[in-house]
Amino acid sequence: MMDIARILECLPHRYPFLLVDRILETEGDTRVVGLKNVTINEPFFQGHFPGHPIMPGVLIVEAMAQTGGVLLLSQLDNPEEKVVYFMSLDGVKFRRPVVPGDQLRMEVQVTQNRGRTVRLRGEAFVDGTLAAEADMMARIVDR
Repeated sequence: MMDIARILECLPHRYPFLLVDRILETEGDTRVVGLKNVTINEPFFQGHFPGHPIMPGVLIVEAMAQTGGVLLLSQLDNPEEKVVYFMSLDGVKFRRPVVPGDQLRMEVQVTQNRGRTVRLRGEAFVDGTLAAEADMMARIVDR
């Protein structure tokens, strides 16, 4: 399990773009589960949509990507010297809206690892219901 202090050591993201609050579990270097608590205080709710707040789908995918980034970077001796760039997204699907008060549970699994290039499968759930899914490809590069 990782708290926000440890996540900040791994990821270069900061407010308002850090979209992972906690890492609940990891399975070696192949799987990670992270949480994002979605609150009405998120800056994107001001414009998406006034009177009907919904978390933008691209930010749900970004939350999954950041969760995967924590997994990849936490395995390195010097994560502060590296960054994860996402190269492609495939099979992105949004299954239900994510609204203030929801807790987004991101489950990300490595499906292929070729050293610096990695394929990941991400799923985001709210209350056990699939909210979004995506196949992602990323590359670990020097900062």
